[in-house]
Amino acid sequence: MTSHVPVPRLPQHFTGPTVLVTLVGPDRVGVSTRLFGVLDAFPLEVIDVEQLVVRGQLILSVLVTEPVEDAGTSALDTAVTALGPELGLAVSIERGTGDNRPRRVGRAQVVVLGAPLRPRALAALTEQIRTDGGNIDRIVRMARYPVTAIRMEVSGADPDVLQATLARVAYEHGVDVAVQENGIRRHAQRLVVMDVDSTLIQGEVIEMLAAHAGCEAEVAAVTERAMRGELDFAQSLHARVAKLEGVPVSALDEVYASLTYTPGARTMIRTLKRLGYRFALVSGGFTPIIARIAEELGIDYFRANDLEISGGVLTGRVLGTVVDRAGKATALREFAEHAGIPVKNTVAIGDGANDLDMLAAAGLGIAFNAKPTVRDQARTSVNVPYLDTIVYLMGITREEVEEADASDLS
Repeated sequence: MTSHVPVPRLPQHFTGPTVLVTLVGPDRVGVSTRLFGVLDAFPLEVIDVEQLVVRGQLILSVLVTEPVEDAGTSALDTAVTALGPELGLAVSIERGTGDNRPRRVGRAQVVVLGAPLRPRALAALTEQIRTDGGNIDRIVRMARYPVTAIRMEVSGADPDVLQATLARVAYEHGVDVAVQENGIRRHAQRLVVMDVDSTLIQGEVIEMLAAHAGCEAEVAAVTERAMRGELDFAQSLHARVAKLEGVPVSALDEVYASLTYTPGARTMIRTLKRLGYRFALVSGGFTPIIARIAEELGIDYFRANDLEISGGVLTGRVLGTVVDRAGKATALREFAEHAGIPVKNTVAIGDGANDLDMLAAAGLGIAFNAKPTVRDQARTSVNVPYLDTIVYLMGITREEVEEADASDLS
């Protein structure tokens, strides 16, 4: 049994002499065990450890207190340096004072999505972080496909400033970026509130119904203008629904059967529900369709518009108050209250101008493949056609998603 000189417990802000040992080279089994075994022969304390393996190449850094004088500095250097030839690794030893440099105030998580992700984009983003006074403390990969997702932990910059400046740089380089303030809230249970048409599903339900009335192109043109914010949503909805007068109610079943979910939608919902997330659908579409989607996907809450039906056909009228731009934000707050989840812990996803209030109200509002006016006003924008990229913004890696799916099959 090794005899040790007692080492007193370190204060919170250690300011004494320290030694940083770093091993670099081809990864192999037992490197960390071997290094800690060597260090254990000296009266020192481990302050920090970080290890990274990229394509079989290892970087292992261990920060320890300088051994007390009677152990001898040269003895530690000799023992650690001897690991180089033994393990086939380059060894460096650096002396300094105190713990790691304290992270500056203003901590944020910056996630970059690219398909493809070019070095030029990362260079521009990291330069902007530096310009904003930020320091990148850590970079890790979240996913390689269907998009490349990189997470950077940044300190020293105002997250709100980063969000604005990095969004501009990202747009110029054809990538997406999301900034969230780091903190314990990021790990809390969340409520995800989604638009349906052109977000959860591909296409617009009202246009599919209009096809049964022979006026699809006309209705689609009005929908496009409404989603761009050029028309009042409620007025445009009443005008479009009026075109559906006489459409048989069976058309609702046919439209539902023809729906196509956005790629990654089921994966996103399945993954986040495993973690206790709640889900809600808030749609300017119609209850007979939205209710069935909610049941199929296990959605907790939904709100949509009610169509008047008489004699087995649509009358061309909407019943009750239209779920418009303001109504979506109201629904988000009400669902959050019912679920007992703070509004700051909500995530909203949408693509149209009628989603803007909802995106602004949420703790994290995401414009998903949105119209330009929406993308420009939203704090976060995702412009790749995969809804499951949202999980990377929640700090979940692709490997964790696949591992969870595989365990369900076993």
